[in-house]
Amino acid sequence: ALLTSYFLPGTLPKPTLWAEPASGTLDAKEYRLDKEGRSGPWDTETPMKPDYKTKFNIPHMTEHYAGRYRCYYYSPAGWSKPSEPLELVVTGFYGKPTLSALPSPVVTSGGNVTLQCGSWLRFDVFILIQEGEQKLTWTQDSQQTSSVWSQALFPVSPVTPSHRWMFRCYGCYRNSSQVWLVPSDPLELLVSGVSRKPSLLSPQGHVLAPGQNLTLQCRSDVSYDRFTLYQEGRRVLAQHPGRQPQAGLSQADFPLGPVSGSHGGQYRCYGGHSLSSEWSAPSDPLVILITGEEPSGPGPMVASGENVTLLCQEGAANPPLQSPFSMSLGTYRCYGSLSTSPYLLSLPSDSLELEVSAPHPQDYTVENLVRMGLAGLILVALGILLFEDWHSRRRHQDAAGR
Repeated sequence: ALLTSYFLPGTLPKPTLWAEPASGTLDAKEYRLDKEGRSGPWDTETPMKPDYKTKFNIPHMTEHYAGRYRCYYYSPAGWSKPSEPLELVVTGFYGKPTLSALPSPVVTSGGNVTLQCGSWLRFDVFILIQEGEQKLTWTQDSQQTSSVWSQALFPVSPVTPSHRWMFRCYGCYRNSSQVWLVPSDPLELLVSGVSRKPSLLSPQGHVLAPGQNLTLQCRSDVSYDRFTLYQEGRRVLAQHPGRQPQAGLSQADFPLGPVSGSHGGQYRCYGGHSLSSEWSAPSDPLVILITGEEPSGPGPMVASGENVTLLCQEGAANPPLQSPFSMSLGTYRCYGSLSTSPYLLSLPSDSLELEVSAPHPQDYTVENLVRMGLAGLILVALGILLFEDWHSRRRHQDAAGR
């Protein structure tokens, strides 16, 4: 830190204490640095010749040097007033906290969001810093939500695309408020707008086994020059510049590497232009499922026209888990999952091929005999009617002849 002051006649003015050099009086013979809470000067510097500034060097910053400092100088007129306090804060002394956005780091333009900074170290105070030119800072007392977890909530509103919304947070204890822990990982809020949504694709399919490589593709017929990928319930995963695989199409690839259970979930992507902080409307969700342990499955033969219900059951569980489906010919496998991790699936069952058995040939002899019998009876009845009509006419003719 450096002590500086301007010389004025009369009462000596207070100097200025900075972390960088500044100007002071040429008549200063001695400089003194005091640390709050310590009796006596923390350090003194006597320049070889009268000078307007001096430096108090801290070669290696530790928690021992954290605190609030003031400086003085001595001239032929006596001691100056103390400078305004300068607070030195040491970071990185404790484990880093976690910073998350509630309900999501993706915020519509003009919307509100709450940032949660939490730690297992039960800190008394949390500090939120918005990175950028101004380095805005907010401080909140912690809320002890359990015997081992403390957190603080920071409302942020309204969120607009006028600038980037990049945050980190720290934690500290009241009795050492200048000693901050390692900062959290950065959290950037994405401001989504109404620009045309891109498409999110998985060339490897949406059901993968652990260890398989996964690369998601975000593409659009809008000339976006940057894309970002977001996994629901987690932070924004990555931002990549857009490329043009062909005329009129922009795209970015997001390699996620060999997958594990944490890769299962729902993904969306956004497109944006480098001259704006606003992002497009979100893509339709893409669900990625990760398989695990193997359940069992039967293999029936289904007759044509019959209904079928597939049962997916784990081992000898009783009763089995089941769900009816509208089935067609083909090969099927089933998976199981827990409600607490719906995107983490079991290994697939053995394949089950649904086949339709050929219809049995039917014997129509009886039906034909019945039809022939009925036809014969009808013919006999018609014959009797014709005979009676002929016989009746003949009697009338015989009677007339007499």
